Amino acid sequence: MRAATYSRTGPAHEVLSIIELPRPEPGPGEVRVRVAWSGVNPSDTKSRAGTRSNVLPFPRITPHSDGSGVIDAVGEGVAATRIGERVWLWNAAWGRPDGTAAEWLVLPQAMAVRLPDGVPLEVGALLGIPALTACHAVLHGAGVRGKRVLVAGGAGAVGHYAVQMARLAGARQVIATVSSDEKGRIALAAGADAVVNYRGADLQQRVRALTEEHGVDRIIEVDLAANALADFDMVAANGEIVVYGSGQPMMQLPFVPAIVKNVGVQFFIVYNLTQADRDRATQALTGWLQDGALQHAIALRVPLDRIAEAHAEVESGRLVGNAIVDLRGNEADALA
Repeated sequence: MRAATYSRTGPAHEVLSIIELPRPEPGPGEVRVRVAWSGVNPSDTKSRAGTRSNVLPFPRITPHSDGSGVIDAVGEGVAATRIGERVWLWNAAWGRPDGTAAEWLVLPQAMAVRLPDGVPLEVGALLGIPALTACHAVLHGAGVRGKRVLVAGGAGAVGHYAVQMARLAGARQVIATVSSDEKGRIALAAGADAVVNYRGADLQQRVRALTEEHGVDRIIEVDLAANALADFDMVAANGEIVVYGSGQPMMQLPFVPAIVKNVGVQFFIVYNLTQADRDRATQALTGWLQDGALQHAIALRVPLDRIAEAHAEVESGRLVGNAIVDLRGNEADALA
């Protein structure tokens, strides 16, 4: 089978190679998936680039945690009825050498989730990190029903879903921050009540006005290091900031505003969700997919041979939407 791999960190066009590997066989409790689409996320490019560490955890890595495809073989203990099931995949490359950038993939059956009928397989490649991150950020704790919610980066891969999910989960008001008029239109189309261009407006003043001086009850934050001062100013008393990202590993937080307002801060990474949290998010996501309630933003589709291009585009920050890699090859019609 064909797979993209790397054995050292560095620029995508230098370290990613397309090679032939043996087709894997499923062991006990595992399924084998004929991969259709592989999702490229910022975490995938950072791991390949060596942003966090230049030391690889495995001698050879096939990247990407997200993907979709069709189960074509099962191991001992897995119901044979799962063969032929269309699935989306999560955590494929988290703590494992073999991710979704390969024509076949073996992984524990729980990590292959049935994709509802009628949902395209390409959408399945967006769910493991972007959609589940957004879903958990919205549903965490008591959820957002009746609350005023601010989504930072409301046109981004996670933010676009978070805007929609906050609306679907009963938020009273959804405000999105954006960096351009184009992204503002995308966030409004996703269901935001209002957008604020953080590059050209007084963000805090606009949010106070939009919330009639109440502030926002929950902020879903993509970059706490960049936005902490503004966040603690905008958040309402007894509000919360749910953080899934930061542009810097270290940051300072404003203690006095936080303690005076009784602000709660929740950090999480989607790879390490508890089973209960993952089950809750997956159930909600499945329901919304079945209802056709979600918009999906795919900005780039490339074949496996152009995987380095997809990595470069994700790293550039230019994409308004997700990048996915096509693994279907000559079996495109069968897997569509």
